This record gives sequence, C-alpha cells and structure tokens, in this order.
Amino acid sequence: MAEVVFRALATQRGLGDRVLSRSAGTGDWHLGERADQRTLEALSRRGYDGSAHRARQFSAASFADNDLIVALDRTHERILKAWARSTDDKGKVTLLRAYDPTASTMDVPDPYYAGPAMFDSVLAMIETATRGLFSQLEPAVRASHSTPRATRGPEQEELL
Repeated sequence: MAEVVFRALATQRGLGDRVLSRSAGTGDWHLGERADQRTLEALSRRGYDGSAHRARQFSAASFADNDLIVALDRTHERILKAWARSTDDKGKVTLLRAYDPTASTMDVPDPYYAGPAMFDSVLAMIETATRGLFSQLEPAVRASHSTPRATRGPEQEELL
C-alpha cells in the first residue's frame, strides 16, 4: 500500500519522474506475487491502482540502492537495522508513522488476518503518514530538479 500511495502522491505533485519508490519485504514468503486481493480492493476504493505490484525481498545489498528505507513497524525496523552494514545504512532506516504527528503508535498493523475494514483503516494510516513523509522530502526533490543533471550525484536521483 505504501509504495502505491507514495508513487501516486509524487505523480500528483508533478514529481513522479523524480523519485523511485520500491516495496520490499524482509522475508521471501510471497516473492513475485501480487498484493493480497483485499489490499488491491482497499486501494481501488480510494482511487489507487496496485495491480502492478509484485512482492520483492529486501537484502543487505539493497542499502546501496536506496537513500531512505521506510519500515512500517518496529519489528521490520529492527531487522533492517540489523542488516545494515554501516552507521550510514542504519541512518537510512525510518518508520513511516514517524511522519504522522497524530500517530498513537509507530507501527502500521498488518491487516492480513483481519477483515476488509482493517485494510481500509491501515490504508488511511499509510496515507496520512505518507503525506507527512512526502512533505519532508518534496523540497529536496524540487531543489534537485532545478540542479543541472551533469552536476547531480546518484544520491539525488533516488530518494526511496
């Protein structure tokens, strides 16, 4: 959900070609599979298209390809930080709900064993936090857009 919401927000703000957002899990349970049908339905009810999503797995090597690693709960945050090869890599890991000033917990719950209403609730949490995250990133993305391509480093090409 978070990847789809972030990508839609970037596109809506005219920056879809400036950021890369990739969803990846810490486990290999569903590699190559589409998102859960209830996730796709929740996204669709809110006007998002999640049909292109396919499950991928994050690995320690993935740190080099990302400027920011956004975890949806503290368990995944701990796993990601344990995989980090350096202090810089650890510093790339953040929690999505840290960007939601109204969040009562830092964890986005996993709705898998709940009913469809929980998927809608989780999506609402993700939308709120993603807007907060994007508001933090947008000035840097816009600034890098005005920098001539020849003087930009790879770190300015990929923010997520």
